[in-house]
Amino acid sequence: MLKSTDKIAIWMEASIDDDYGKMGISALRYLNNEIVCVIDSVFAGKKISEVSIIKKDIPIVSSLKDARDMGANVMLLGVLTSGGIRPKSWDSVIKESIEMGMSIINGLHDQINPEFSKYMIKDEQWIWDTRVPQFIPKIGSSKASELSNKRVLMIGTDMAAGKMTVGLELYSYLRNKNINVGFVATGQVGITVTGGGIPLDAYKLDHACGAVETAVIDQKDKDIVIVEGQGSILHPGSSATLPLMRGTCPTHMILCHIARNNSLRYLENIKIPDLKKFIDLNEQVASVIGTYPKAKVIGVALNTIQMENNEALEMIKKVEENTGLPSTDVIRYGGDKIFNELL
Repeated sequence: MLKSTDKIAIWMEASIDDDYGKMGISALRYLNNEIVCVIDSVFAGKKISEVSIIKKDIPIVSSLKDARDMGANVMLLGVLTSGGIRPKSWDSVIKESIEMGMSIINGLHDQINPEFSKYMIKDEQWIWDTRVPQFIPKIGSSKASELSNKRVLMIGTDMAAGKMTVGLELYSYLRNKNINVGFVATGQVGITVTGGGIPLDAYKLDHACGAVETAVIDQKDKDIVIVEGQGSILHPGSSATLPLMRGTCPTHMILCHIARNNSLRYLENIKIPDLKKFIDLNEQVASVIGTYPKAKVIGVALNTIQMENNEALEMIKKVEENTGLPSTDVIRYGGDKIFNELL
């Protein structure tokens, strides 16, 4: 649906510098299309490099009209909400952009099509609700365990711990080495930037494992398949890790962890256990005492945002000493230390 010639405006109103801006920040980092601007009245007049970790001189504008005047023909809703629910206050923004002739990329559970399609003024306009399942899979049957390739699953200690980011960084790293590699996107951000995948949290629970398995089998010709992780077995609001493990039958995993956190971000009563023990638990759950392929965690990818350089390096050292595994912040320092373990 998204063509390489489409020019993108990312709507990030009041969320450039918070966790809800994950969709927009990831698009800024990984989307191949030209991004002409970011829409946010809070930081209008600045460049994205001045207010975020993205080192790109993309202008921030205050209105949809500014974005349209700069040549944008697609608006990407770059803000994710709790539960994927669309606030009513967004409706006027969506309607205005469509009436300007722009197409829409929506990563929320609440669909925009067909409700807003009546406002389209051009035949070439479209609405892409990325969290809509495209097929009904068969029940999972461990077919991925029969493959001879390497299957790398991203796991985490929490939600939004960097699983998608680390997976895409690994994907780029291996492609640059001319490795025959595939990527299975399982969330709205990964689907948007890669153009395909499965919206795992939109599938019925009984279908989730089969959906992952189907996506992995579709990549059976790849020497290495990277599977974007979701959630955590530690989080009481997440049921995603088990179908990801069963559908992928991973041979390798990478643990993603927010370095400064000792507890879940929004559930401080739930403490993050010792990382070495947590790694052992994930390996045991993935293999189920040898029933499924042995899945080895090959490294710990830390998110050291909001930490000073010396503090981040000290944390990396502590994690390596504790787990006996290579650790780094793949955005801050590059991922070679971990990624080379696959080669």
